[in-house]
Amino acid sequence: MTAFLDRAGPRWFNIPAHRPFAEDLAQGLFDALSPLGPEALADAVILTPTRRGARALADAFIKASGGKAVLPPQMRPLGDLEAGEAPFEPGDLALDLPAAIDPLKRRFELTRLVSELADDLPGGFTTASAALELADALGSFLDGLQIEEVRVGDRLAGLVDAELAEHWQVSSRFLDKALKLWPARLAALGVLDVSERRVRLLRRLAERWTTAPPAGVLVAAGSTGTAPATRDLLIAVAGAPQGCVVLPGLDQELADSAWAKVDVQHPQGALRRLLDRAEVRKADVRIWPASLRPDSAGRWRRRIVNEALRPAEETADWLRVIAGLRAEGAADAPDPVAAGLDGLSLITARTDEEAATVVALLLREALETPDRTAALVTPDQALARRVTAKLGRWGVIPDSSVGDNLAGSSCGVLAGMMARAAADPLDPVTLLGLLKHPFSTFGDVAGLERAALRGPRARTWDELKGRLAEAPEAQSQALRLMALVEALAWPGETDSPSAAARRIAASMEALAEGAGGLWAGHGGEAMSRLLAALIQDGEGLPPATPRGFADLLGRLMEGETVRSGGATHPRLRIMGAIEARLVRADRLVVAGLEEGVWPGGAALDPFLSRPMRAALDLPSPERRIGLAAHDFAQAACAPEVVLLHTERREGAPSVKSRWLWRLETLALGAGLEIPGRPWVLDWARRLDAPGGYEPVKRPAPIPPVADRPRTMAVTRVEALTRDPYAVWARDILRLYPLDRPDETADARARGTAIHAAFERFAEAYPAALPADAADEFARLYLEELEQAGLPHEAMAREQALAREAAEWVADLERERRDGRTIRVELKGERTLAGPAGPFTISARADRIEVTADGFGHILDYKTGKAPSKREVDAGFSPQLTLTAAILEAGGFPELGRLKPGDLTYLEITGRKPAGKVETRAEAGADSAEAAERAFDGLARLVERFDDPAQPYLSRVAPQFVKARMSDYDHLARVFEWSTSGEEGEE
Repeated sequence: MTAFLDRAGPRWFNIPAHRPFAEDLAQGLFDALSPLGPEALADAVILTPTRRGARALADAFIKASGGKAVLPPQMRPLGDLEAGEAPFEPGDLALDLPAAIDPLKRRFELTRLVSELADDLPGGFTTASAALELADALGSFLDGLQIEEVRVGDRLAGLVDAELAEHWQVSSRFLDKALKLWPARLAALGVLDVSERRVRLLRRLAERWTTAPPAGVLVAAGSTGTAPATRDLLIAVAGAPQGCVVLPGLDQELADSAWAKVDVQHPQGALRRLLDRAEVRKADVRIWPASLRPDSAGRWRRRIVNEALRPAEETADWLRVIAGLRAEGAADAPDPVAAGLDGLSLITARTDEEAATVVALLLREALETPDRTAALVTPDQALARRVTAKLGRWGVIPDSSVGDNLAGSSCGVLAGMMARAAADPLDPVTLLGLLKHPFSTFGDVAGLERAALRGPRARTWDELKGRLAEAPEAQSQALRLMALVEALAWPGETDSPSAAARRIAASMEALAEGAGGLWAGHGGEAMSRLLAALIQDGEGLPPATPRGFADLLGRLMEGETVRSGGATHPRLRIMGAIEARLVRADRLVVAGLEEGVWPGGAALDPFLSRPMRAALDLPSPERRIGLAAHDFAQAACAPEVVLLHTERREGAPSVKSRWLWRLETLALGAGLEIPGRPWVLDWARRLDAPGGYEPVKRPAPIPPVADRPRTMAVTRVEALTRDPYAVWARDILRLYPLDRPDETADARARGTAIHAAFERFAEAYPAALPADAADEFARLYLEELEQAGLPHEAMAREQALAREAAEWVADLERERRDGRTIRVELKGERTLAGPAGPFTISARADRIEVTADGFGHILDYKTGKAPSKREVDAGFSPQLTLTAAILEAGGFPELGRLKPGDLTYLEITGRKPAGKVETRAEAGADSAEAAERAFDGLARLVERFDDPAQPYLSRVAPQFVKARMSDYDHLARVFEWSTSGEEGEE
């Protein structure tokens, strides 16, 4: 009999939260068993909660032996029933049990079952994805019943009375049928649910070890016994001749009055239920021998954390508790609260990105010290993946248990795009994604992209191919792309997901054309398994539309995790909360401390209300909060802990975790605060700017005068007035903006269409108007809208607006045509002498109305807001006034010299009012003066930019930084310099 098994069972031990669990466990077993010979240690059996816990324990035995070769005990993972890990197979106990159903097949079978019962639910299901969503919820419900070993029987019928909402009555009937059909389906397949099989195995093992316990050393370590079967197995282990249970972080100093109030949300809730089930008093649990070493600092940390997380009813006397702690202080800790906070720090990051950078820097810094280890503990998988990516900049790959989402792998992204291409074959963004995917063998697709896939989308393949007239080299690529996408087409409105998956797989292989790596690697293997399962087992799923299948495939991929494996850094780990019970590192970063993350929100049950769950003896959703609190307490008791909170998550404000609030409040009550690490935030913010944050200055390029434009349209003069940098980029560097793929054509299409409609209307009816003038203008306008690329879905709205606008235009034409000659789209120019030579301005007038008294009234069409009179007078919108200056000088050859008439904008919107006549200068002295002032201003502008030292500044009119957007704002980095401030004058 070994020393720690020297008393009669049952034997219950505890490793306090501040002690390194795996190291103390290994050291205690090594010290007790190694003197008995190498076989004694090798014959021992240790049950751990998870596989990673078993691996950590193996490393701890090497440390306990001083680095010498040692035969470690047999370490077997029990498998955490709620974490998805399968337990070990206990020999012949599993021989007569059916195999476990494949998880993917189970999802498909449950989806089929839900579809069969859809008539019992209001509205049924419209998509396969919706059926899968409810099937996943049904699967979680079944897992809960199996883990908790609840036998529903006929109790469902009595759960709902007439006073409850109809929803719960429908839910009750649905569950009653599902609970009868599902076991029959499993029996027909000859399999068991994974959770039920685990419970049966654990039950059989508990029964065997109760009636015929093993004679050797048997240790169950690190489990909190959340499931009934696990609790009974732990009780059997504790009662074995040489068996014992080692608990993680039992708070043995918690007062009996507080222990009596421990509920499901408390960190000690699971351990209390376990001890109550075993009929063991907290005082009867002994400290594990290797954990009895004096550790003053760790002891006070544990006390501080446990006091902060005590039941809410017991927190009213925190000041008394703090006084009591300080009274316990000895010479080594005159202030136990300060000693408990020593080694604990808090960092508050602003964003998710900053938080990931902070964690990566903390982990990377630990590697600077030889043999120093570091770990991130968080339930936030997105943060864990960000940190892994951040560490990649230093070539460091941590040992992470999180893995990647299948939907984010290269193969998963390709499959998702194929599914979306089947739903929307002409979506330019999806087509470009396929063409440029790493597995694509299309080669250089720049010609196809520019000619056919940018700007408003093509409505048909023929239209897309028609755009390639100027890019004949892309014709063959377009034909291949069309064949690839057409192979994905649905034979009807709906099709079976099995057939759709087959088409997806074939098209992926056609795109790759045998390129190596499509199905290789962890992502490719996982994607191939998913598609193979869909092809083989997807026939029973409800038929899906193309869009429905894309949603279904996306949901399936989101549920699959790809673990990369391979070589990882031996001193860095990224762990989930459960794993951190056993694993300890020199530096522990505890992140995700926001409400809804850690602790996570209570899961929503679409089938049962809280009273209904309680009636079925199912645990409340808050039980998970208690388990999460225990894991947090374990992690927070490590020697060096960095707590990390993020102020904003995904752009939205977040709320600090309740546990962090409690720790801060307790420290504040002691007149202290949790120390920060501001220098780490400074590192993160300076990482990509080592010299400090220096916002970019307003760009001010100075091109040679010889390269500056000598000819300019009046619209470009407006750009030179407001934003000279845009003129430099476009007119000097010739950087022309590309249309975005699938660019919405609304605003541009309306402007183009209204100009073309007015031009065609004036050319068709130069004198008398037709009787149906409004109908004719509306027809021309709608034709031009469609030709300009307005989406079909927007045309219904435009038809109503066009009718209103046409009525207004018809009335306008009747008023303005009396005694006037209408000229449209005329070109004119005028030259002035500049210091560097002649400078010519040109204009294309939308409309000039010539009257017998020698005036030319200038009109410009706007489908949006016209420039204000203040902008025109200040010279920021000189289009009309410079056009008048050209007209006055005889710059329009067809018209000769005319006096400037009214300078007018026509706002045509089709709304209320349908249009406005906005006159900025009236005929006569007003418009003549405006034209002269504009031309003089142009002369001064030309003189300024003929100066070799004059830069082309960005946005010289700051009042229009937000009101007027430019295609070159991103190139000029307007947001950065305009929000950071500048020195000097504007």
